[in-house]
Parts: sequence; structure tokens; C-alpha cells
Amino acid sequence: MSGIDKGRIEKAVREIIEALGEDATREGLIETPARVARFYEEVFEGLHSEPGDVVDAFFGEEHYQEIVMVREIPFYSMCEHHFVPFHGQAHVAYMPSGRVTGLSKLARLVEGFARRPQMQERLTAQVANCLTERLDPLGVLVVVEAEHLCMSMRGVKKAGARTVTSAVRGVMETNPATRAEAMSLLFGTR
Repeated sequence: MSGIDKGRIEKAVREIIEALGEDATREGLIETPARVARFYEEVFEGLHSEPGDVVDAFFGEEHYQEIVMVREIPFYSMCEHHFVPFHGQAHVAYMPSGRVTGLSKLARLVEGFARRPQMQERLTAQVANCLTERLDPLGVLVVVEAEHLCMSMRGVKKAGARTVTSAVRGVMETNPATRAEAMSLLFGTR
């Protein structure tokens, strides 16, 4: 069960169509409320799950204490202020203190938090905080780069402008050499 009331979404979308002065019963729009409801069910599926559960699938205790990084994880989310998409890439790094998780789990973690009404700043912090809580690593670095369609399509209308946010925890924050190494891995070899 998704926890999303598609019937209410359909009714609300029909109301929006009519409030715009359109005919909700015309051929091109008659199925739109149902399509939007299915779309919302998919893009907001993160509201009804605990994204952090995916990183609990440990691959055991390891003595690896160097940087593990997955770069360029594509994601799509919805701006909670305008309900317009923003999309981009997340870069996630951590330094294990014994526990390691699957690399795909890092991508799934980003996806889980992105699939809810969101702010980029919160998304970045949620991924970093979750990794810190679930893995108890030596350090975490999360960098998110995204284009916000609320800036591209409306208001300032600056298509292609990218917003960059970061969250740094543990030795990635307190040790300048470790932070520099992580940033070099992230930006130095593109």
C-alpha cells in the first residue's frame, strides 16, 4: 500500500484544470487527473518508506578506513515550494569505521530521500545524517548539484543554473587533509 490517496489527487487535479479555465472533460485532459495521480504515487514514494533501511544491509565488518565514494548519482525530486521538479546528481562519500554497505545502497538512499516534497539543502543533510547514524563512519561527505525548474521555467527564468549544496560530517569536516582528498576525488578527476 502506497499511503497515497489517488482519488483525492485526481479530484484536486480536475479542480485545478477547471480553475485554469480549461474543460477537464475534453479529450486531451480527460485522463490527466489519473495520470497525475499515478505520477505523484511514483515520485513521492519516499514519503511512505524509511530510506535509511537500505544502508542497514551491511556487507560485514571490514578493516577498510579509506574513502568510499559514489559520484554522479542521478536523481529527480519535487520542490516543496512550487511542486515543480528539480534534478541533478548527488555525490556520496564515507570513510568506514568497520561497517561497509553496498555501493548501490548509497544510490538507493539518495533516491529514497529525493522521492518526497523536498528542498535541496534538506536532501543533502538527510543523506549525510542517515549515513552517519546508520553506519557510524569516521566521516561523510555529500555534495548535491541540481537544476531547479522553479528557477528555470518561472521567476528569474535562468535555465541551466545549478545549485550546489554540501554536508560534511566527522573527519571529513574536522580534518583538512581528509576533506581535501575527498574533494580531489570528487572534482579533480572529471
